[in-house]
Amino acid sequence: MKPLPELTDFLEGLSEPHILFDAQYRILVANAAYRRAFSPERSVIGRTCYEVSHHFRVPCDQAGESCPLAQARASGQRERVLHLHHTPKGEEYVDIELTPLRDASGEQAFFVEKMASLKVAHGRSVARGLIGRSPVFQHMLALVARVAPSMATVLLLGESGTGKELVAQAVHDASPRAAKPLVVVDCSSLPETLFESELFGHERGAFTGANTSKPGLVEAASGGTLFLDEVGDIPLPMQVKLLRLLESGTYRRVGSTELRHADIRVVSATHRDLERMVAEGRFREDLYHRLSTFPIALPPLRERREDIALLTQALLARVAPKRAFTVASQALALLAEQPFTGNVRELRNLLERTTLLCDGDRIEAEHVAQALNSGRRSAGQAPVWAPANATQTRQNGPEQTAPSLQALELAALRERVAAHTGSRAKLAAELGISERSLYRKLKALN
Repeated sequence: MKPLPELTDFLEGLSEPHILFDAQYRILVANAAYRRAFSPERSVIGRTCYEVSHHFRVPCDQAGESCPLAQARASGQRERVLHLHHTPKGEEYVDIELTPLRDASGEQAFFVEKMASLKVAHGRSVARGLIGRSPVFQHMLALVARVAPSMATVLLLGESGTGKELVAQAVHDASPRAAKPLVVVDCSSLPETLFESELFGHERGAFTGANTSKPGLVEAASGGTLFLDEVGDIPLPMQVKLLRLLESGTYRRVGSTELRHADIRVVSATHRDLERMVAEGRFREDLYHRLSTFPIALPPLRERREDIALLTQALLARVAPKRAFTVASQALALLAEQPFTGNVRELRNLLERTTLLCDGDRIEAEHVAQALNSGRRSAGQAPVWAPANATQTRQNGPEQTAPSLQALELAALRERVAAHTGSRAKLAAELGISERSLYRKLKALN
């Protein structure tokens, strides 16, 4: 069955990238916006959507990836997913909205996919923005993509150093308010006596030292986003004033009776357990519910170790932009072993220290080890890490070239695959990785 010419003309006239494909995943129509963004050099007509977007040989759901077509078949309605797509610039995150089209008998005959590149995050090493490919990172990013276009208040929950301000920036940048300011309020640094004045502003003579009128941070964020960082540190007396702002959208400057309207979208963040603080009476329950319309948990670095190599390259470009470093596989393996209780912030600090200890342009495991041990208090303490057989190497002559980390990983995987008799899903669970990651590793084996 061929699509109606009217439908083809309609898709061609849309400004966003769209494709139309059949129940066998074959692309029938790709509009000009799609061709420009995703395949300017080669036609996609007649090819399968999963081969074009992922370079897969089988549908996404058979390769450990979420498949909107399979979900639409199960639900009978529109579905939305976040995918890493191959593009002329490399792999990029794409927000996909799939709509099934039914024929005269009511069967799903065609499927329309609308695609929007998520510019705020990347599945490769780049100079700025959110970076990652791990399943927990992609889950978080999918939530960001869903909530960003709305006006819902967002509460970011995560340990210190997980990048809450970066995620707040991503929510803002992917929203209709991106052209207006993102104003950050560091709640932990504002004393109670100044909190109201800084947030709402004050009139001349409102208090001692108020020689002129001053707008607050709420006014500075007008039309944009107000980011309340470490919202769990707001004093109780100030929480009721913030609640009034959120519930009514109005506020008064200190020393004024004039009611002002706030045109803001609120994103907040904390590393504290707000539910526990509510139970202990240290945080207002009504304010908690107003702030947490859409909570997003940020994963700690220890839960996304497969992102460390990507993060390392990106952070090196940020801490030493004038030096083009390469990183030895053993150095990456050593980094992946660290607990990183300070998360990405700790990784960044460690890498900056490492670059100062490295005179060349290649970071070896020894440089990372030096950086790890440089802050230890006593010379008598055992080092955090020392290269295996380092003493023996010095005694027995030149160091022999060790197998690369990738070669060791593939060899171990080959053994596991040979001994495994269950399903691919079970093997992925035993290895502690996603089915999609396992699929890629198996492709590398083949």
